[in-house]
This record gives sequence, C-alpha cells and structure tokens, in this order.
Amino acid sequence: MSVVVEPTPEPEVRSSTGKPPPARGVLAFDVGGTDMKAALLDDAGDLHALVRIPTPRDERHPGDAIVAKVAALTGEYRARFPDCSIESIGFVVPGLVDEDAGIGIMSANLGWRDYAFTENITRATGLPVAFGHDVSIAGEAEMRAGAGRGLRDVVMMVIGTGIAAAVFCDGRRVRAGGYAGEIGHAAVPGGFACPCGAAGCLETVGSAGAITRRYSELSGSPVSGAKGVLEAARRGDPHAVQVWDDAVDALAFSICQLSAVLGTEAVILGGGLAQAGPALLDPLRERVKSGLSFHRVPHLTTSVLGQDAGLIGAGLRARDLVAGP
Repeated sequence: MSVVVEPTPEPEVRSSTGKPPPARGVLAFDVGGTDMKAALLDDAGDLHALVRIPTPRDERHPGDAIVAKVAALTGEYRARFPDCSIESIGFVVPGLVDEDAGIGIMSANLGWRDYAFTENITRATGLPVAFGHDVSIAGEAEMRAGAGRGLRDVVMMVIGTGIAAAVFCDGRRVRAGGYAGEIGHAAVPGGFACPCGAAGCLETVGSAGAITRRYSELSGSPVSGAKGVLEAARRGDPHAVQVWDDAVDALAFSICQLSAVLGTEAVILGGGLAQAGPALLDPLRERVKSGLSFHRVPHLTTSVLGQDAGLIGAGLRARDLVAGP
C-alpha cells in the first residue's frame, strides 16, 4: 500500500492539561463515523494537543484514507513535540475487528472489509500499534480509570446513532472473536426492521438515531436530534412522549436481559443519549428495577471519561504495548 501524507485541514485543537510537553508518550487515535480524534498521551494519562477532524472518506480505498491521515498526524505530532519520544500508537475503530490480527473485518458505515490496519499503520509510521474496537476499548478505559473502576461485572453501553456495548465478566472483557457486545442488534419488543437485515433490533427503537427518525415519521416534523425530541416531550408533545418512552422501555428490556444472563452489577451509559442525564436515567432505573425480581439490580450510571473514553483507552493500550516487565 502506498500512503500519501497530506496536510491536516483546519483541525479543532484543544488541550486537557496545562503541563509542559512530556519527555515521552504514545499517540492515540479514535476513528468514528463522523469525526476522527487524536492526542498525545503521557505517562500520567493526560492528553496533550487533542485534535478532532472529519473522518477521511474514500469509497474505493476507505482503509488507506484512514492510514494516510494517521501518518500525517503522526508527522505533525513529531514536529510539534520534537523533544518527546513517541513510542507507539493506539488505534481504535468501529465495526467488527480482529484485535489480535490487527484487521478491521467490516465497517458498514466507513466501508472497509478485512483491512490490515496494524500492518499498514506500522509501515507508514514506523511505530508499533495497539489495535482495537472503539466501544470495547472505551469500556476498558472506564474499567481502569473511570466509572467501572473497582468493579468486575460491568456493561458499558454507548448510545448514539447506533448502540454497541463492551461486556466485562469477572473483570475480563468478553471478546468472542470480535462479535461480543452487539447489543444494538439484539431483538426487543416493539423493534422494527433494521438495516443490518434482522428485525426488532434495539437500535431501531432505543438509539438516538431511532428516536430522531421515529419522531419525524410520527409527527411529520423535522427535529434536531434526540435532544430536540426530549425537549418536545417535556412540553407534552404526545409523539415525543411516545417515542421517548418506547426508547426507555427498549433499553430497560435489554438491560434486564443482561442482568439475568450475566449478573451485571453496573451498566455505564455513554454516547450522546447519555447526556440526557436524569431524563434518561431516572425512568430507566425505575423500569429496570420493576423488570427484575430476584436478580441483581445493576447500578446505572454515566461515563466518567465521556467522549474521550475511546481515545484514552487507545492511549492506555498503546502504553501497555511498550511497557516494561
């Protein structure tokens, strides 16, 4: 593969620390369906020079476009921090992945299939790569440094355009060859036909994307995301109330299933919908509790690390890759 390094177009840049540049660090990359984030992570776990850019797109070579941008950003970090020894890269993507082989098996939204990310990024940058699934690695970060710290049986559920989860049992992440955690494509009562080909998927009712879409269909009015639906529900709009209640019911059903099967002690909610706070958590807690009997009732909470959980997790994995014995 040939990688062309191009300048980065006007990224959004922010820093989470006022500390001086580190003497050594790792680079973390979190590729999403809309945005791609990058940062330098130091030994204390602080992020330096976080950038957010539109995720590169190339219909014919989607994986190559991502690798080219990783190479470009790596060069920019090296130039910006010339006295910092950058030792490795942590890189996470959505979709199905083979973490051990470093392959992106499939991304429905971004288009790659069986793409060798680890091999190509190492070739383009000269650095070793810790590769993983975005939600799973975000879950690992929450377990190590966030809302799951000190717990052993946890599900992190990220609710955005779709829904995905990271499942931890007895302190270990359930991987199942990259197939574990696809709770968004498990059936719930009242679910609809899903683009994945199945019927009744949780994503078709409980995701932020579904909430927005269903309200527009029922009301005939466009709305600016799930937040707009929640605001309409607070005003008493019957269509908004119905859509929001259906979403909470579907999420509660899935959480009850997880509790019955796994004995989950906590569910950490992340993604855009989690920002609804008590408007989501309060009715969700009530319905989960009423849906269980002798089972362990999981503690429901929101992500501590927020939108940077995947990025922090990628950095921690990269640091583990080069850590001494």
